[in-house]
Amino acid sequence: MNRRNPILAAIMACLSLFSLTLPLQAFEGKQKPEVAGAILFRDKGCAYCHGPAAAGTAKGPSLANVRKSMKTSQIIDQISNGGQKMPAFSDSLSNDEILQLVAFLRAKHRPVVPPATQSAPSPSPLSNPAQ
Repeated sequence: MNRRNPILAAIMACLSLFSLTLPLQAFEGKQKPEVAGAILFRDKGCAYCHGPAAAGTAKGPSLANVRKSMKTSQIIDQISNGGQKMPAFSDSLSNDEILQLVAFLRAKHRPVVPPATQSAPSPSPLSNPAQ
């Protein structure tokens, strides 16, 4: 019986480590549009103005309820053409990327992506001629 406990403990440890890597594997390869949008939100500088959880900052408003306050076409237009203090992103984002951001913003349960790794270059703050 005592020999089973160490084996069982080793199996449980391996399963625990495996379960910790599952969320990271979900972000590799082909992703759901809302997951890809969450990664774009982090990597393309959206979080610089809107905050990492899209809760808003002094630079940009909260996007927490944007799925209720704006239609899909309005969100696409806002990202593409900008408005007020927000710059246009139609030149720096593809149509697919814009749709992925919209999927993320309209998701009822937004995915949370892990922080960017140190090896990835951090996005530089975007210049905004409206400021």
